[in-house]
Amino acid sequence: MTVPASRKPTAKQRTLVDTLVTEGCSVQKAAEAAGYSTGESARTSGHRALALPHVQAYMQSKMLETFGLSATGALATVARLSRGAKSEYVQLEASKDLLDRAGYKPIDRSQVQVAGDIKVSIDLG
Repeated sequence: MTVPASRKPTAKQRTLVDTLVTEGCSVQKAAEAAGYSTGESARTSGHRALALPHVQAYMQSKMLETFGLSATGALATVARLSRGAKSEYVQLEASKDLLDRAGYKPIDRSQVQVAGDIKVSIDLG
């Protein structure tokens, strides 16, 4: 999602979002850091700002950017575990996860085939 060209977040709104995304704090703390009042007023103002479509779009783009940057470290960790974890179980699970993400996931479905004839005899006599 990209920020609509018609409306861009203000500096205060960008600071609010940046603080939320990078620090993972409460809306109230992020709003206070961004310069919105203090206390309940900051929380309310922060929630109002976050409800605006152009601020939501900015938050989405910042989150995607942060996920992308974090993914490289996560990949390195899983690769390191698959090569050198002390537990063979951890090595196996990390290796399976890497293979899965590379597109080598095992087939999830099973096929059962039953061959043979079914004969039913009912004797009413």
